[in-house]
Amino acid sequence: MSGEPPAATRSGGFVPTPGDDGPPTAGRGSDIAREALRAAREASAERSAQRATERRGTRSSGRSGRRRRWSGPGPDDRDPQLLGRVASRVSLDRGWSPRLTDATVLGRWPQLVGADIADHCTPVSLRDGELVLQAESTAWATQLRTLQRQLLVRLAGAVGKDIVRRIRVVGPSGPSWRHGPRTVRGRGPRDTYG
Repeated sequence: MSGEPPAATRSGGFVPTPGDDGPPTAGRGSDIAREALRAAREASAERSAQRATERRGTRSSGRSGRRRRWSGPGPDDRDPQLLGRVASRVSLDRGWSPRLTDATVLGRWPQLVGADIADHCTPVSLRDGELVLQAESTAWATQLRTLQRQLLVRLAGAVGKDIVRRIRVVGPSGPSWRHGPRTVRGRGPRDTYG
């Protein structure tokens, strides 16, 4: 053996001995501190990014759903709602309100106009503000035409101002041989009564 320490080599390199972690450098402590600071900064950046995504309503950790927030003492959309209020909101959102109002007029006809008028005429259709009534006789058709303004006022008070804008009264109809929207000109059926 020569006078050199056993851990040193002739080229000046360091040969580690068992239990040594690396070369004994003067800046080794500062390298560890820099590495710890860098790791802390990365962890902090990840936590702030995760908080930002949770505020937006999504989680990056793979769990689906939003973070639960308590509604507090005031009214909230998540509180139980009355069925009628929910149904009216859905009908407004989907554009069903005009058809529901039309069905209300046709379905509640006896309550809207009274039993006397409802016994002698039937609502046939309500489209674009025009209510078509079919009278049971020509005398009642004439009577309904004279009562038309009063009926419009009564209906406007019951279901709304612009739901029924005009009333068309048709008399009783006889049997028709027409079936469907298309017809052929001619005399029609013969020898059906003999």
